[in-house]
Amino acid sequence: MQEIDSFNIRVYGLFINDKQEILLADEKRFGIRMTKFPGGGLQPGEGTVECLLREAKEEFGQEIEVIRHFYTTDFFQKALFHENQQLISIYYFARFIEPEKFRLSSNPFDFDKQGGEIVSFRYKKMEAIPEEELSFPIDKKVLRLLKQSV
Repeated sequence: MQEIDSFNIRVYGLFINDKQEILLADEKRFGIRMTKFPGGGLQPGEGTVECLLREAKEEFGQEIEVIRHFYTTDFFQKALFHENQQLISIYYFARFIEPEKFRLSSNPFDFDKQGGEIVSFRYKKMEAIPEEELSFPIDKKVLRLLKQSV
């Protein structure tokens, strides 16, 4: 086992609509299907809010407003895809400035076969999401915290 020698910092948005549904991202990366909250990796020279704004523009093709910080990882988590990195995830409540213009689905992993899309988005009632549906330990903790706070 290699030693941890760097950090992998990820920033995620928690988008909750007026029906108390939260936005989930279903992705296929490295040949693995995963369900997570939308967001991505912090780039050098970028602030965490800047990162989320950029990720939203890339993933959704539209701008968002970051409302407030919700949670930052408070336990050790080894990065899944990088052998020698510790994962730190930061979550913000956010909202869409305009109605969603990107493709939404009601089915998990409903990728657009025509466009070669490897990500799909869907809203789901928070109370209807079992922890096992989320792929990563930090997301599972965030889901528990969200359910406790509503």
